[in-house]
Amino acid sequence: DCWRCDPNWHFNRQRLAVCAIGFGQYALGGKNGRFYAVTDSSDHDPVNPAPGTLRHAVIQTEPLWIVFSTDMHIHLSQELIFNSFKTLDGRGANVHIVGAGCITLQYITNVIIHNVHVHHCYQSGEANVRSSPTHYGWRTKSDGDGITIFGARDVWIDHCSLSHCKDGLIDAVMGSSGITISNNYFSHHDEVMLLGHSDEYLMDSGMQVTIAFNHFGEELVQRMPRCRRGYIHVVNNDYREWEMYAIGGSGNPTINSQGNRFRAPSNPYAKEVTKRLDTEVEKWRSWNWR
Repeated sequence: DCWRCDPNWHFNRQRLAVCAIGFGQYALGGKNGRFYAVTDSSDHDPVNPAPGTLRHAVIQTEPLWIVFSTDMHIHLSQELIFNSFKTLDGRGANVHIVGAGCITLQYITNVIIHNVHVHHCYQSGEANVRSSPTHYGWRTKSDGDGITIFGARDVWIDHCSLSHCKDGLIDAVMGSSGITISNNYFSHHDEVMLLGHSDEYLMDSGMQVTIAFNHFGEELVQRMPRCRRGYIHVVNNDYREWEMYAIGGSGNPTINSQGNRFRAPSNPYAKEVTKRLDTEVEKWRSWNWR
């Protein structure tokens, strides 16, 4: 392991930034930036966040390595909009992020999210939300994803747990790429992960995503992931008893599935590992799925 076998890892937290694999391996996060300790779990004002809160940390323009002073349960008042070059490092604390909108990575680069629990996220919006020290703006209604990756690049989501959200647990759309989603625990959700905005959105043809070493656990239904266009490497994941299917796609995505363990449910009508969605047989026969 890149850092977990080192008993003194906490003396060199930023070593984590060189540990990613796959398409998101170049995500720097807040490497070489200063440490920012979140000391306040409140989120009362999404336009003027108080220093010491998570919202105040993630909107800063400089690279930051964000840590937590103690265990925290952060209930968001609106979606949490990140700026570029941020690491969210929950190691050493029990950090839960819940509430309105949850995490949004929109048109930014170089984000690492590590060792936090994201759950019970619901729709938000119709409100002003700050996205940088110098800008806030009106946000329309969000989908209620756990983590939304929207036109963002160089993102690594690792060792997190995600469950019970309104829409997707992790959705990557609108030309996002350079993403690794690894070592996470997914549970208790319907539409788990969407990669690609729509079959017609050609900008997603260049999307590159690695899904590695994740556990898809109890009470999941579908989309682990659901791919539209792009190149998706699904490797060494553990799938447990989905309710509809495990890996699905449309829009001619390239999906490379290697070394995964699939434990199908007992329901004889729900044993599909892969599913070609909304497409005639004559079209999907030429897709590159292996």
